[in-house]
Amino acid sequence: MVDEKILAAVKEARNSDKRNFKQGFDLAINLKNIDLKKPENRIKAEMSLPNDTGKKTKIGVIVDSLASQAKDMEDVIVIKRDQLEKFSKDKKGAKKLAKQCSYFVAEAPLMPLVGKNLGPILAPRNLMPVPIPPSADLKSNVNSRRNVLKIQLKTSPAIHLSVGNEEMSDEKVAENIDAIINTVISKLPKSKEQVRNYVIKLTMGKPVKFKL
Repeated sequence: MVDEKILAAVKEARNSDKRNFKQGFDLAINLKNIDLKKPENRIKAEMSLPNDTGKKTKIGVIVDSLASQAKDMEDVIVIKRDQLEKFSKDKKGAKKLAKQCSYFVAEAPLMPLVGKNLGPILAPRNLMPVPIPPSADLKSNVNSRRNVLKIQLKTSPAIHLSVGNEEMSDEKVAENIDAIINTVISKLPKSKEQVRNYVIKLTMGKPVKFKL
């Protein structure tokens, strides 16, 4: 059961001027009394959202024997084994690749090459690939990443995330928010005591502040 305060905030945020493009719902979780100079307080987590946000997720697939499975897949960038070495000299290309993809998967035997040639770019961005066996079903592995959300808290005491779009029902947006909030609270040293407030808004809409 979704908290009524979350659902009410989503409904209020939706009451903004209509735009001639599909707006997204953005969530901010503002924190307090947390020392981000301590590495243990910098949250880094992944979670599966209960509902698709409607936002296209581009996934990088680093393959060798699975290359034939990758060729007809949508919203993927395919990097084959023989392309990996060029990235050690092409830092600009590696950075462009990192910007294009939200996640990466790689055949497990290729991980040493990935670490050597793409690791310096992907690792600091929390984008190192999920290793999969060469016998895996590539499509199912890629699709399992599409609803995965990365949550990171670095140097600023706030977390900003995309949680849905205006074509989704209020209930589905609220379910995503509820799941995210529960995950963040579970990672905080002092749980919800360290949450200042939450803010939900459409892309061009008025921010709606709420507390739980």
